[in-house]
Parts: sequence; C-alpha cells; structure tokens
Amino acid sequence: MPLVISDSSTLIHLTAINRLSLLREFYSEVTVPAAVWQEVVVEGADRPGAMAVNTGHEQGWLHIETVTDDHLLRLLKRDLHAGEAEVIALAVERAADLVLLDETEARQIAELYDIPKTGVIGILIRAAAEGTIPALRPALDALRKDAGFWIAEPLYHRALQAVGE
Repeated sequence: MPLVISDSSTLIHLTAINRLSLLREFYSEVTVPAAVWQEVVVEGADRPGAMAVNTGHEQGWLHIETVTDDHLLRLLKRDLHAGEAEVIALAVERAADLVLLDETEARQIAELYDIPKTGVIGILIRAAAEGTIPALRPALDALRKDAGFWIAEPLYHRALQAVGE
C-alpha cells in the first residue's frame, strides 16, 4: 500500500467541500504528522473539519505519525510552517510515495527532495477524470466560495481543460 502523507490544507479544504472521502477512496490510508493533527483537530476543534478528520482516525484510515529526524525538521522549519515541515521530513524519513501539499513553497521544497506531490486541485482533477465526482467546475467553485481556497485564474482554467470542461 502506498504511503501518502497529508498537510493541513488538504484535509481542511476537502472537508469544507464535503470531499474528504476522496482521500480514503484514492489512497485507502493517509498519514498525517503530529503537527498537522495538532493544527486540524486540536487547535481547530471548533471547526467543522476537525470532526471529520478525527472520524477518519477513529475509522482507522487516517494515521498519525511523529517525525524522528529533528535535524531535518529544524532545517525545514526555517522556511515552512510546522505542519508542512513535518510532512516533508516524514516523507523523507519514510520514503513516502506521495505528499499532499498546497502551499507553493512547500511544494518547491518537496521537489528538491524528489518527493511526488499533489494537492487539493490535483485530487479533484483525478476525481473528475475518473468519474468519482460528476464535474470539476462545481468543486473548484466550492473550494473558492465555501472553503476560501485561492486559485489563480490560469490554474483554474488549466484544471478545467485537463478534464475537458
């Protein structure tokens, strides 16, 4: 089974548009570093996404892991937030198959380590291409409107073109 590690943004934004189930459907299991769990479930306890993410953990498809390479983690935290730094550090430690990251700088650093990556938009493109969701445009619009997820216009249109919309 592939090792997939998620950041906070992916969990929060997929939950905001009622699409967190895509992670379970596509990857069976998802790992989150302790800092991501802290941000989404503990600090975000009053937000709707916290309950859905906690339920994923209770159901056994969402796992929490702790980074052990403190040196790498400290290095990554110079440029990234704690959750993103832990995603990349854990991916390096465990030779992850995929990381789920949305923030540009985190994605660039993942590239430096040759870590395969995707994000919320990539997951939604896959869902639309495979017929898991009926259309991409409503999902992207919900991301913008309901989740407050910023999508540059050129990216919005490229995503739609990728699935023929």
